[in-house]
Amino acid sequence: MTQLTHFDEQGASRMVDVGNKEITDRVAVAHAKVIMKPETFQLVMDKKIHKGDVLEVARVAGIMAAKQTFALIPMCHPLNLTSVKIDYTNNSVNEIEIFSEVRVTGKTGVEMEAITAAAVCAITIYDMCKAIDKGMIISDIHLMKKSGGKSGAFVFDKDS
Repeated sequence: MTQLTHFDEQGASRMVDVGNKEITDRVAVAHAKVIMKPETFQLVMDKKIHKGDVLEVARVAGIMAAKQTFALIPMCHPLNLTSVKIDYTNNSVNEIEIFSEVRVTGKTGVEMEAITAAAVCAITIYDMCKAIDKGMIISDIHLMKKSGGKSGAFVFDKDS
């Protein structure tokens, strides 16, 4: 059985020592979704929300969040990220899908940074649109895939 790495043998919390780990290229992709009224979606797409360009502000918020993940998640290491990308694809009449991709060359992965980026991006969309649609739903926040490191590749399978 796999041991949880953030606890020692006595059950005390700890930050994992990555000092002896190999430096590898690491990539993680995460997903989030914001479901809103079709009218709200159209205002976002037409850039008519009075607070500004919702998707661009949310993109910047997601990038900033990835860079600050270590300050939010207690056991995350501060990382010198090499790339953070936020894309919006598969959008429909009332859903904005968010995909964040985070890269680093280092001794630990960027899964938490990718998940944090997608989540904060979604929260920012909510914040910018809440005046006209308080019933938006933020959902499906999860890791899509990751590569690099000792544990190797992972690809999300919704059926497993």
